[in-house]
Amino acid sequence: MLSELAIERCMMAAYLSHLCFPKTTSEEDATKGKWVRVNKNINAQSGLWSLILYYRRTRRLDVPLITEIKLLSEKDAAPTDPTWAKVERSVRDGVSGEPPMYLWYRRGNTGKEMTPEEKQNNLITEIDVSYGSDRPWYGFKKLEPSVTVEKGRIQSEWLTYRTGVHKPPPAPPLHFSHDGKFKILQIADLHYSIAHTDCRDTVLSPCIDSDNRTTTMLARVLDAEKPDMVVFSGDQLNGQGTSWDTKSVLAKFAIAVTERQIPWAAVFGNRDDEDGSYKEEQLQMLQALPYSLVERGPKDVHGVGNYVLKVKSADASRQHLLTMYFLDSGSYAEGYFDWFGFFKPTEYDYIRDSQINWFLQESGAISPIERPFTPDGANDLGKIWPRQSDQITPSSRKLAKPNALMFFHIPLQEAYWVADMNPNTGARLDVGLKGLEANSNAKKNDGFFEKGLLKAKESDHLAGGNALEVKVVGNGHSHITENCRRVKGLWQCFGGGGSYSARGRVGFDRRFRIYDISDYGETIWTYKHTENDVILDRLQLAGRGAAPLYEG
Repeated sequence: MLSELAIERCMMAAYLSHLCFPKTTSEEDATKGKWVRVNKNINAQSGLWSLILYYRRTRRLDVPLITEIKLLSEKDAAPTDPTWAKVERSVRDGVSGEPPMYLWYRRGNTGKEMTPEEKQNNLITEIDVSYGSDRPWYGFKKLEPSVTVEKGRIQSEWLTYRTGVHKPPPAPPLHFSHDGKFKILQIADLHYSIAHTDCRDTVLSPCIDSDNRTTTMLARVLDAEKPDMVVFSGDQLNGQGTSWDTKSVLAKFAIAVTERQIPWAAVFGNRDDEDGSYKEEQLQMLQALPYSLVERGPKDVHGVGNYVLKVKSADASRQHLLTMYFLDSGSYAEGYFDWFGFFKPTEYDYIRDSQINWFLQESGAISPIERPFTPDGANDLGKIWPRQSDQITPSSRKLAKPNALMFFHIPLQEAYWVADMNPNTGARLDVGLKGLEANSNAKKNDGFFEKGLLKAKESDHLAGGNALEVKVVGNGHSHITENCRRVKGLWQCFGGGGSYSARGRVGFDRRFRIYDISDYGETIWTYKHTENDVILDRLQLAGRGAAPLYEG
């Protein structure tokens, strides 16, 4: 519970920031609580020095607690109620040409005196700083007016606050529908920033506020497709100096998804930690958003965010029917620092040996199931199950691991290899647009394709061991590449650019890839949904009717 606020100048390096804390005494610390630093610079863009907000947090029940805050200029009438206190330093201290503005706070009842309703609706439990004119972090509100006014390259800065406790709603368990369907929508390369920028590489004119315009487009596609789950496949942040406060950008990137209460997962791209917070801190932020399925994964494995999600049946058996692997393909493996101290990357990162071993261990731990799956109580499903089961003979049933999908950002070298040939048609298994940009795989390779993906089989005894567990790898990274290509039995599919904020190409519509899974995980189709609501290249990746298995 907050009991006091302060603002201090700080001209020290980060490791000496403790010297900037407000003055205090041991008695004040014992009653009001110790000072806590808000690790954001209010003067981040325009001040002559750093300006840091501090608060005291107390656990005592006999101390008056902060229930209201406001920003007032020198022209505004100051509160006369003695419960109000003024922070003596202006929130614009050090900003040339801007009139002073002061933070006021009101201390109300003590924790002991407050009702549960007051604690939830009035008690200020957290205060923060955000940048840009978009909405603040989940559960927070902006304190009007902005500390700085948006002008030119200067973005607005805001004090934000939370009343009560707003725990983000958890993601529901992933499961197939009762008729055996599950749909995933992949969102590739949003490249969101703090600033509102014009759209890139599009025929739309005018096209301003590219982030918000992308969110509006995505909302329309989500309403049309109604996916059961969304996967963000990396580069949610633009990096490149435009997403320097990670939390301010992550506050908005998934709004269209969370407002529809859709569970979602994410992997990191090479841009996500170029500036702002490191991946470890970002991951905690992602986990603190509504309906997040993001996991840290083991710390002894290279990268942040190597994890597995399982989709189960909707019946009482809760049978595991589909596996999804998520891997961190890293950022940059090589680079150098220029004369100004800025890192200049020269090579993309890649999937490392520890990740290969982790994947094989996770795959090996998955138990085979009887496939195709028959739900408990199938007789109660009317005509739904008989329509499917009458196509399956007893001899076609098998014990095998469930089908799997995998997502990571930077494609493998093998995504550009020569495609398999369909022996039934003589056509190469390569569908969609490619060749509009240079190959974007890493130069180095620890052999994930051969040592990992091709080693993980459905079953050692099935089809001579040729049936792979992972049916498709979904990548981002390449904004104007959106093909699916099968190489040695494994489909590798690009999402295609889905954002007006990212590099594109005039005439190449923004698009999102959908994985439409049916028959309780047996059948996998994919297609793209464009900004103009055109459905492109519906392609079957697995199941009865798909291209024959690769025979090698």
